[in-house]
Amino acid sequence: MCFCGRMAYLREGKQELEIDFPLESIWEAIPKAVAKLEWKIEEKDEAAHRLTIRTKGSFMSYGSTIKMELSKENEKTTFVAIYAETPVTTITSTLDYGQTYDRVDEFVLTLAQIMNS
Repeated sequence: MCFCGRMAYLREGKQELEIDFPLESIWEAIPKAVAKLEWKIEEKDEAAHRLTIRTKGSFMSYGSTIKMELSKENEKTTFVAIYAETPVTTITSTLDYGQTYDRVDEFVLTLAQIMNS
């Protein structure tokens, strides 16, 4: 049996943010950001303020799974933890380098645009 250099593994990324908006405002804006990026919310836990998002892949790149957890710091500040993982193979790893972090950054920038509009 030959795998011919196609071993798969996960590239992971993590970002933690404190955002100067109430939790409810951010929670309501997230689906708008996901829709704008043409991604998909796979799981959503309203009570715990957790969700799982699936991004689109690109040429020679798999989509990423992004998990988020929001918590209230105070009435005006929200803590957002973002965990992302992208499956890669030895063939796609060079072309896919940095995609996981780029997708998290793309989401954060899109969310910021929505929050500031």
